[in-house]
Amino acid sequence: MDYLSGWCRSSRRLDGLTAVVTGCNTGIGKETVADLYKRGARVIMACRDVNKANIAKDLIEHAASTDKKGVLVVEKLDLSSLKSVREFADRISASENRIDILVNNAGVMMCLEGKTEDGHETHIGTNHLGHALLTLLLLPRLKENDASRIVFVSSYLHAKHLVDLEDMNFEKTRYDPYTAYCRSKAANVLFSKALAMELKKRNISNVTTYSLHPGVISTEIGRHFSESYMWGTSWLFAAIMRLFGKSVKCGAQTSIYCAVDEACAAESGLYYSECAVTTPSKQCRDDEFAAKFWDWTIKTLDLHSYDPFRTK
Repeated sequence: MDYLSGWCRSSRRLDGLTAVVTGCNTGIGKETVADLYKRGARVIMACRDVNKANIAKDLIEHAASTDKKGVLVVEKLDLSSLKSVREFADRISASENRIDILVNNAGVMMCLEGKTEDGHETHIGTNHLGHALLTLLLLPRLKENDASRIVFVSSYLHAKHLVDLEDMNFEKTRYDPYTAYCRSKAANVLFSKALAMELKKRNISNVTTYSLHPGVISTEIGRHFSESYMWGTSWLFAAIMRLFGKSVKCGAQTSIYCAVDEACAAESGLYYSECAVTTPSKQCRDDEFAAKFWDWTIKTLDLHSYDPFRTK
């Protein structure tokens, strides 16, 4: 499938810039880190399992053939814990001189029914609320630069189920892991759009947002299938992806494109696939619903007294 896919062709260097990538000890997150590192960036690898992240860090460093490499730093971040997100944001804001790129890549897929420590359904709590809080806490630092980018890794599955603001925790309907995952991916697209709208409203043009479908890829994201559906489903999914899916390197290309390519530097709030703008679902194109989703997110995160658009 790789030869049919879009590839980031930009040769742009990132010397002197700092990027934060979540969920990057494996899969497309790891490949995204490797690419930014080879371009000269200082990359913060934000991962729940720091041991696995350090192994990935060593592999990336040893595999890089260029002398013009950046720096890799491993930091602990558990997106299912808003306390962990706040602690991470405080550490990074204090220790880093700048933040230029934020790639919200981490995610869970089709888990058993459960809730985060903050009481949110696992998918929406981890895939959306954790990343939304992280983005808003780091936004004052991102605003300080001439040009910063915020990237949300979503999925084409965002279009398969509507976001229901009245039942985000499945308290009114029967829990379904597929629906929960699809909603959380729609949340990524909606939040990227809503954030772009809020930035434009305040005449902030030096921060741009992007959401994307990376493609159907052979990664570890299907590891919970056997628990949620039936034994052997995870193995079957992985086998099919190895045969028909993109390679991990190819799957990272749209994330890399949105993070670095000059061609999309002036775009914001759009949805991408194969390194090009594409059309998201009808709900995710709706400005009014995106504004409602923004309000729901701010209320759920209890951020009414916090201004992420302030001048630091």
